Amino acid sequence: MVPEGHRGRNDTVPHDHLDDPYRADTIDLGKDEEGPVVATLISRTDSPRNGHAVLYIHGFSDYFFHPHVADHFVERGYAFYAIDLRKAGRSVLPHQTPHYVRHVAQYFAELDIASRMIRNAGHDRILVYAHSAGGLTASLWAHRLGDADWLQGLILNSPFLGIDMSDTMLRLLMAPIDIAGLLVPRAALPHKGVSVNVLGLHTDFRGEWDFNLDWKPYSGTPIRMGWLRGIRRAQRRVHRGLNVQVPVLVMVAKTSLRTRHWTSDSDAADTVLNADAILRWSHKLGPEVARARITGARHDLALSTKPARARFFAAIDAWLVEQGFVTPCPVDGDVETDIAATPRCVGDTGAARIGVSHASSGGFHA
Repeated sequence: MVPEGHRGRNDTVPHDHLDDPYRADTIDLGKDEEGPVVATLISRTDSPRNGHAVLYIHGFSDYFFHPHVADHFVERGYAFYAIDLRKAGRSVLPHQTPHYVRHVAQYFAELDIASRMIRNAGHDRILVYAHSAGGLTASLWAHRLGDADWLQGLILNSPFLGIDMSDTMLRLLMAPIDIAGLLVPRAALPHKGVSVNVLGLHTDFRGEWDFNLDWKPYSGTPIRMGWLRGIRRAQRRVHRGLNVQVPVLVMVAKTSLRTRHWTSDSDAADTVLNADAILRWSHKLGPEVARARITGARHDLALSTKPARARFFAAIDAWLVEQGFVTPCPVDGDVETDIAATPRCVGDTGAARIGVSHASSGGFHA
């Protein structure tokens, strides 16, 4: 049965860098003040057709172009889905202001529909993986879901939980932004030029990743006052305390760097958000929050250079095993079983092998 608000499309994803076995389904979300609105649910068609699934949620000025993340979860027995939220990536329409929403809760509509589509496809549990502003959205959505028995957990990759300023400075700065967000919501903050993050990522510049520069622009996406007001309201809600009733893993880069110019240090630091500000508020998400700092990682931990990327995925595996979501693969002496040949298990996640050490505070470094 096709869920209400869903318009299926059986072709492979058009006009981007994903080939088979990916498919896109359009979710019709009606209209807002700019006109018709859609979201896009991407699915990995060769992944398991029942059991547990992952739902990937991207951040601001972003979309899903991470097949290696899908590979990682599929090899561990998960089905894989990703959503391009309204006005982002495959979902942005010609009449729309990219990524423009005034309330984070607007995204709940497509997340509700997407999760229902995934469950209707035969998956009994959903593990949410979310990045940056998507991590903020996912946290509030999970809080609203309460004790939904199909929600397995949250993996948050550099979630936008806070801003690196003192509380006093934030109050002084955000008061006029709140007013501007109400009166001139589409007004944009002054443009700061080239995105150091994109410069270090894309194959046309200094990176190893190929993605659509219309959907993740070299110069970044303008930050609108209405969007920023909505983000700050969502962050303040987190700061008052949420009650996410599933295990949460919050992961950040070990180092943050403020710079307008690319340097080699930019490839080993978060140049978008401040990791300390994220961790400061992470304990407010719920009763069971683990934290990890990844040495040498970028803002999008999954797009870090290869050594840091390996640490990132190893830390995810350690947490998945700790939660009992997957099991360690059987080993014969010192030879590990092939992960891809043994679904729902992972190789050795011990500290000696992957450089992960657990701390009593519920965090670890990798």
